[in-house]
Amino acid sequence: MIQISRLEGFFWVARTGGYARAARAFPYPISQPAVHQQVRKLERELETPLFERVAKDRVRLTPAGRHLFDFVAPFYEGLPAVERSIRGAEHGGEIHIHAASLLLRDLLPAWVKRLKRKCPQAEIHLREAQELDPALLRRGEADLLISHMPDLPDDIASRRVGTLHGYVVVPRGHRLARRKRISLRDLAGETFIGYSPELMIARLQMHALAEAGVEPARTISAGTAQTILAFVEAGLGVSAFATVDPAGPRRQGVVALRLRGKRFDFPIHMAWRKHAPANPALEAALATAPAP
Repeated sequence: MIQISRLEGFFWVARTGGYARAARAFPYPISQPAVHQQVRKLERELETPLFERVAKDRVRLTPAGRHLFDFVAPFYEGLPAVERSIRGAEHGGEIHIHAASLLLRDLLPAWVKRLKRKCPQAEIHLREAQELDPALLRRGEADLLISHMPDLPDDIASRRVGTLHGYVVVPRGHRLARRKRISLRDLAGETFIGYSPELMIARLQMHALAEAGVEPARTISAGTAQTILAFVEAGLGVSAFATVDPAGPRRQGVVALRLRGKRFDFPIHMAWRKHAPANPALEAALATAPAP
């Protein structure tokens, strides 16, 4: 295997055309014999000459040397600019954001637009996820989690970015559709369309129904809010879930009835690792986050 450190001497000799000139061009102090040794050892590793001498103090690349130079030159030529960018925090960074599908659709578009204006070079990766475990942040799989997260460990920072509003949704022709006020008790005996049982949000749904003393006649499970709404629109049952839009979910054939009371408003938080390495993209996301 080539020792990467020897490529630097090779690059500067090829760039300047001589060993003495290469030593003077190096970004740090080095002697001409040291540069010569780097090249000689590299040639021995590759078992082929990389330069031929054309004058007392001048060399030129052999065909093998030209092939190697074309490969390594972009790295060494671009390195000073990358160093300046990192030192000046000018690089955009990269951010992985995990959020539920509901929030990706209703909360993230305007937020990401602001983020891109503030940090145009940022690489942004969005992932739909229903279960958001702080361990994702610790493992580096996510930089930012966005969800209703009532309990977070001490090593995770958080800030409120919005509210989920509780609604009952029924088919347009349902007996409850004309109600001015509604409670979860009104769903007793109905077929309930909820989230898939393995999701945390499904457990919250069933807990709320149990607190209201409601036991559905039967249940149908769905993975996303849009699927639940489609099933309700088809007349397969009713549901209760939370949405970012204060006006409630909007879908033809579905009536949304607001559940009144603070216990049906759920804070949305963004969470990130307190001692994460500096990341311009994450800093831009925090700076452009919506006000709650």
